[in-house]
Amino acid sequence: MSEGLLIGLAVVLLAGVFQGSFMLPSKWMGGWAWENYWLIFAAAAYLICPWALAMATIPDLIGVYRDVPAGAVAMVLVFGFGWGVGAVTFGLGVDAIGLALGFAVILGVAATSGTLIPLLVRPPADFTMAQGVVTAGSLAVMLLGVAVCSFAGKWREEAPATSARTSYRIGLLICVASGLLSACGNLGFAFGESIYRRAAGPDVPDYLAPNALWPLLTPPLFLCNAGYALYLLKRDGATRNYRDRRSPRNAVFAVLMGVLWMAGMALYGIGADRLGSLGPSLGWSILMSSMVLVANALGVLSGEWREAPRPARLRLAVGLALLLVAIAGLGYANSLQQGGEKPGVGSVSGTEA
Repeated sequence: MSEGLLIGLAVVLLAGVFQGSFMLPSKWMGGWAWENYWLIFAAAAYLICPWALAMATIPDLIGVYRDVPAGAVAMVLVFGFGWGVGAVTFGLGVDAIGLALGFAVILGVAATSGTLIPLLVRPPADFTMAQGVVTAGSLAVMLLGVAVCSFAGKWREEAPATSARTSYRIGLLICVASGLLSACGNLGFAFGESIYRRAAGPDVPDYLAPNALWPLLTPPLFLCNAGYALYLLKRDGATRNYRDRRSPRNAVFAVLMGVLWMAGMALYGIGADRLGSLGPSLGWSILMSSMVLVANALGVLSGEWREAPRPARLRLAVGLALLLVAIAGLGYANSLQQGGEKPGVGSVSGTEA
């Protein structure tokens, strides 16, 4: 594997660390409902941070947008809205079945659909049969790992702290739906190539050019998430929670969640760019798998599985091991890329704009 691909893989894995840990600060909040902190998180992650990052790294950001075809912007916005609904159900799903299991199910489904669709719709010209076999095998191992993690979490059905059996099943269904919709984030990145390609130039290194895409892709996420959070605040009268004495600390934690989320997505854009033509496909699955690993590790360390029976913990360990094998397989598939193509903005989709 070349040095460039190794760097890209390392950066994507680091992105997974940030993305896999962004929900952790919610465990330190008290006196707030989900909608209280999710509204602040949405503003930080989907509005403030993307624009701040883009304005800091793209000198003529407005000029880039002025030259982009309307059709490309419309496609990114559509995928953004799909991603937004997925983000709403993401928070609900994790809240329903826990950090470790929720991340495993949601991101396993998102990884598979977000990897396959770009490959099927816009396959790189140099994609080989060997890469296809290794990729398919790795995705199968990934899905098996997610299934094992899900089965491991069934102990929650009988746990005294949980409600009826239906609650677990509904939470699981929410997570599956969230995984399918969350794949729209990668589709928006893959099909928004013409936007961030225009941002690259003498003043903007190739690895920073993808930052031009986030201010267009994330506002629909804010509208979906903020809209639902405001509805819950009004319905449940949870605005009174903001008068809690712990609110200043909670607000800091909510903003920290947004910063961690955006840091992960920015690093993903940099790493996927360095992975070459397969970046938006294999890079996405590597990101999702690493997020599952980090989230499960944090879930275990924070005590989510303290009361779990030993067989459940063993199943979780097996599931995580399978995800590690899948990450290694996807990295190997990317190393099989032919043609010595230099990673960069111009090679992300394997086609010319």
